[in-house]
Amino acid sequence: MKVLSRFLLVLVVITLIVPVCFAQEDISAKLTPSAIDARIAEIRMGDITVRTKPGADIKVQQVRHEFLFGTAITNQLAEKDENAMSPEDRKMFLKILSENFNYAVHENALKWYDCEKQLNVIDYSIADRIWQICHDLNIPMRGHCIFWAKDKYIMPWLSKLNNDDLRAAINRRAIDVTKHFKGRIEEFDLNNEMINGNFFRSRLGDGIVKEMAYAAKEGNPNITLYVNDYGILVEGGYNTKAYIVQIENLLANGVPIDGIGCQGHVVTIGKADSPRRAATTPEHVHRTLDKLAKFNLPIKITECLFAADDEQGKAEALRMFFPICFAHPNVEAILMWGFWEVGHWQPHTAMWKKDWTPTPQAEAYRDLVFNKWWTQTAGKADDDGVFKTRAFYGDYIITSNGKTKKVTLSKKEKSIQVSFE
Repeated sequence: MKVLSRFLLVLVVITLIVPVCFAQEDISAKLTPSAIDARIAEIRMGDITVRTKPGADIKVQQVRHEFLFGTAITNQLAEKDENAMSPEDRKMFLKILSENFNYAVHENALKWYDCEKQLNVIDYSIADRIWQICHDLNIPMRGHCIFWAKDKYIMPWLSKLNNDDLRAAINRRAIDVTKHFKGRIEEFDLNNEMINGNFFRSRLGDGIVKEMAYAAKEGNPNITLYVNDYGILVEGGYNTKAYIVQIENLLANGVPIDGIGCQGHVVTIGKADSPRRAATTPEHVHRTLDKLAKFNLPIKITECLFAADDEQGKAEALRMFFPICFAHPNVEAILMWGFWEVGHWQPHTAMWKKDWTPTPQAEAYRDLVFNKWWTQTAGKADDDGVFKTRAFYGDYIITSNGKTKKVTLSKKEKSIQVSFE
């Protein structure tokens, strides 16, 4: 009996350990550079077929990504901001913005405390100006944020309201901001950082989040609402489990959540600069994205910052983090939380220095987005007048036989045919 008991014990231990070992091997295999590149090619590329004269020269030039590579925009870009940047800096800011990003978000200008510093004195002028600048550059914007759950970001006048007046103010804010930007900003973070703050729920109960969402949709029925929080993909993922449970509960209670936002403050693969922060591992990022994918909702990496002991370390952190996110089918966007050192929330993480010198991190970013993940090719049509190429989803200029056409290769369609016949 003792021998049999020992045998059964060993069998149980093996049963528990072996699957874990295999799971670790599987995840490691998925994260080799070649495996990541293959996954990116599978989900981020489609087919372009050009029909033209046999033997004709063909040039295929990508001009824009379909995938959204974005940045936060500081209030200082608006000319009327009290800390507005100089005309010279503003010119450089716009140049780098237009050359490097196709998506944007207000850093602070759309937050309630910036739009209504005094009760019933609502001012969207800075947010409107930033939106207009981005619109003129053909850069769409997301909305951040309708509400912010942390006590320290609650305006004094708001915290003093009784519960009935607080509920009325919440309803008014949700309707007003989504209605004001209807047709311009169609996506908002609903109640930012709910894992780490609960001002509204502590006053009015958990049901207030559902009221917020339906008020936002009253202002704009087409609005897309996101949850958004930190400590999910980075900093050791200390909020990952809580976030998944929170999303499950919101959906189970009928809160119309349409997307998942994961902040990236602060991605580091070296020595952490805070006792709370831990180095980010590619395995954790990959596993967490897979866990969040069960909700079948779009995921956006909303606020990226990269930290390390030196500039090369920041570049290495970006090169680790970006490909894993870009290789995941549910991820639709990656946004940096600013790019210029001046006015930056954490200046040491900026991509461009005060004098506009690009850091190794900026160079790594550009190498990935505009080199490795960018299609620019040329060739000749075969004897049947056909030229085929794989290409990243996005907008293209295609030239052949003295003619030029602008086309879009989309993830939805997966392929296009362009005729010069």
